[in-house]
Amino acid sequence: MIDIRKIDLPSSPGVYKFINKNSDVIYVGKSKSLEKRVKSYFQKQSNNKISKMVNEITKIDFVISDSEHDALLLENNLIKEYKPKFNILLRDDKTYPWVCIKKERFPRVFLTRKYINDGSEYFGPYTNVKSINSLLNVINNIYPIRASNYNFSQKKINDKKKKIGLIIHSKNGHSLILGFEKLSNENKNLMSEDTYIENIKYIREILNGNFKNVKEHLLKQMKNFSKNLEFEKSQNIKEKLDLLDTYQSKSIIVNDKYSNLDVIGIIEDEKYYFINYIKINNGMIIGSESLKTKKKLIFIEKELRQIIMDLKFKYNSLNNTIISNIKLDNILSGNLESYVPKVGDKKKLVDMSLKNLLFFKKNLYNEKKERKTKKLSVLIDLKNKLNLKKIPFHIECFDISNIQGKNTVASMVLFKDGYPNKKEYRKYKIRSVDKPDDFESMREVVSRRYTRVIREGNPLPDLIIIDGGKGQLSSACNMLKELNIYNKINIIGIAKKLEEIYFPNDSIPVLLGKKSEQLKLIQNIRNEAHRFAINYHKQLRSNTFIQSELEEIYGIGDKTRGRLIRAFGSIENIKKADRKDLIKLVGKEKTEKIIRYYSSIPKG
Repeated sequence: MIDIRKIDLPSSPGVYKFINKNSDVIYVGKSKSLEKRVKSYFQKQSNNKISKMVNEITKIDFVISDSEHDALLLENNLIKEYKPKFNILLRDDKTYPWVCIKKERFPRVFLTRKYINDGSEYFGPYTNVKSINSLLNVINNIYPIRASNYNFSQKKINDKKKKIGLIIHSKNGHSLILGFEKLSNENKNLMSEDTYIENIKYIREILNGNFKNVKEHLLKQMKNFSKNLEFEKSQNIKEKLDLLDTYQSKSIIVNDKYSNLDVIGIIEDEKYYFINYIKINNGMIIGSESLKTKKKLIFIEKELRQIIMDLKFKYNSLNNTIISNIKLDNILSGNLESYVPKVGDKKKLVDMSLKNLLFFKKNLYNEKKERKTKKLSVLIDLKNKLNLKKIPFHIECFDISNIQGKNTVASMVLFKDGYPNKKEYRKYKIRSVDKPDDFESMREVVSRRYTRVIREGNPLPDLIIIDGGKGQLSSACNMLKELNIYNKINIIGIAKKLEEIYFPNDSIPVLLGKKSEQLKLIQNIRNEAHRFAINYHKQLRSNTFIQSELEEIYGIGDKTRGRLIRAFGSIENIKKADRKDLIKLVGKEKTEKIIRYYSSIPKG
């Protein structure tokens, strides 16, 4: 289960996605305050289904929107896109309403909290009854629909002052009175069964968020009425179109003005690009993601192009149009088009992308700051526990590695602010001893390291850690004294058996708590130095083995052996190497000698 305390959430309106360990979206929700809503799930729950869902959450994504209305529409889009399992499992507990198109001869369209598996169509669930009622009012004004099973007497039909039924003429000539409409006896609102079924088709389109087809249908009707000089009917259709436009203008989340396109928001600092991607299909936002990528010194355009194409591939986007806050003409390739919108809904989409991106960047900064603060606390405690002269922000650790005195090597790893700084790691091949002698080897490596540091004027570490007991620590201290820097640096040794901490000139070790963060940090640094030394030792042993075997090949000298080792790294790779590659590296004559030598050795 995720630790909600470590997640920084905005108080803005928007949509949140709960994701499990398999990267599946298991729940989508919306709120006018993402922070309050999401954190409410992690309080003590009496609902077993919610508790089960919370235990599955390993990641939380969110999309910030401009309004709660936009959040509602985006939530509905994402539920349709991902079909999250807990949106289905929890719907009964929360009794979210659905819009039902009833499976009947004259389908009713109505809001319900009961999902009955009887072949009827259900749209939703919706989390905001007010908003969906607003949409149903728009639908009812454009396409008068049967709302209930009321039957009315002829007396009520003839009453001009009463609300009476919608009259539908069926194919067999009989009239059916349905729903509510204000009608007069002189101007009855007559509708054929075919027209009613066609209206249901367009209502279905609206509920699916596809306003474009509905508008095209209404526009065609309006032009036909106008062409036939039926201006009153044409005006009536125009008013219906205006209703749809007014409803859509409230939101940039569902708007067929920008049918299919991708939105790319990009901001940068000295080291990183921060990129937000939004996918829009059929005028609806159905995907969003933010990411960070490190800048490279070269091929910046190629790098950005690859990131954009990877995002399009991940979200299966076939859209050819991209809008962004920066010009992408020199970055994109193929038939992709891009531009920077200055005003209007597309500009609002880009602004929405940047709003999400800025919060993403802030969140990353806060996480980094939190980690750094935690490490600082550990470093301060380490200073106090070991009575060091200063907080050990800069720590260097040494380790010696050898087998039977051969290929003795040493490693030095550097930790800055409690984190490894791998660019500053150093490895050493011991020159002064040809037998197993960790003490002399330690003297040599400490001498080489700090002679260079002093010569180049680089900063000395706040703490030196020696991987070993009193003997290795004493050798290192003696060399620091010879270099006249002993009193300027804290130095300790750590013995492996009991994880004891040794100080110079003190025979009694210090034991830190086995589960303490201070000991964990020292162990982490020591283990990293050991790993780095072992890897270097293995590399040298491998090279020595290759070198000795290649010496058996007549006519292959030191320089050629060196080239082969660097190029292939192992005897097996040399044996498997292509003849052309060998000729290119060492020439035809030497290639023949190498091939002849290995072909003469019996296999197995």
